Amino acid sequence: MGAFATLSSKGQLTIPKDVRAELNLTEGTRFFVTVRNGEVVALPKNRRISDLAGIMGKPSKGLGASLDDIDDAIGRAVAEDDERITREWKEDGVKKG
Repeated sequence: MGAFATLSSKGQLTIPKDVRAELNLTEGTRFFVTVRNGEVVALPKNRRISDLAGIMGKPSKGLGASLDDIDDAIGRAVAEDDERITREWKEDGVKKG
């Protein structure tokens, strides 16, 4: 699914209704926005890690972490991965240039 949208003078982009409905996006949904291969990528953060609780069955016994700790760790890992990918793209661009 896709649709055209226009960027406003304030840098705002309205997501078409059909796309919002398919992704269950509501007012106030936060996005992680980045650039990949010259394209704008906006990933909605409309789920919490706690929404996934229980999908893998009963957890094993041992040391535990709070859902906030897990959510923070995932956020850090995503940010570090994005920084690494961006750095590699820049380094690759220098090699090709």
